[in-house]
Amino acid sequence: MGMTVGMAVEERRQVAFLVLAGLFLGTMGMLNILGLTRFVNLGSIGSFPIVVAVGALPYPLTFLCTDLISELWGERRASQLVWVGLLLNGWIVLVLWLGGALPGTEAPVFFEVRRLAFGAVGASMAAYMAAQFTDVRLFHFWKRLTKGRALWLRNNGSTLISQLVDTTAVVLISHYGAHVLPLREGEPLVMQLGQFIAAGYLFKLLAALADTLPFYLLVGALRRWLEVPGEGTELADAPVAKEPMEAAG
Repeated sequence: MGMTVGMAVEERRQVAFLVLAGLFLGTMGMLNILGLTRFVNLGSIGSFPIVVAVGALPYPLTFLCTDLISELWGERRASQLVWVGLLLNGWIVLVLWLGGALPGTEAPVFFEVRRLAFGAVGASMAAYMAAQFTDVRLFHFWKRLTKGRALWLRNNGSTLISQLVDTTAVVLISHYGAHVLPLREGEPLVMQLGQFIAAGYLFKLLAALADTLPFYLLVGALRRWLEVPGEGTELADAPVAKEPMEAAG
């Protein structure tokens, strides 16, 4: 009976990790394909428009996933997932390159998406490494500093800083490295780049603040379902308990 309970708990832990990792990697793949193919207007604050690339819309979900994995599985597993995400980016670039390099039919839509995706992936790979590792490191810095308390601080204190790193890197590399931003002629370049950074970061900041309550609820629910007791405890500190064998006779 003890082994059955232990195996059930371990299976739940594996399933939960696969779901979070799948959401993270699926979102990364999707945003790199969609990337800069379209910019959407999410409204405005006064005269300041909030315009972001369509690929950025699901991106805040990746930070929620890595924060949950950092909280429950630890820094090592979160860092491993970030490296897998980098390999996924490389795989996307390879497939897009092959699709254009091999002989085939005329496909102007594919080549336009390919051109924009190359710009998005090139920018996002550098920004991804900087932002995701910043997020994971800061999350555990705050966790150690508060000795496992103040869940809201490590959630927001890591994400808000790493999102700024990500947004700034993506915008600057997209322009100076790939020249794929839809800039307006005749207007100051620095001001336009600043608007892209400000709009993108504002969207991600609001999304990060909005996921604080879901983060609290998910951490609490997962701790109960995965049997990880104690605030700040990680799975490495909470092995599956096994019932002692009943004495014979």
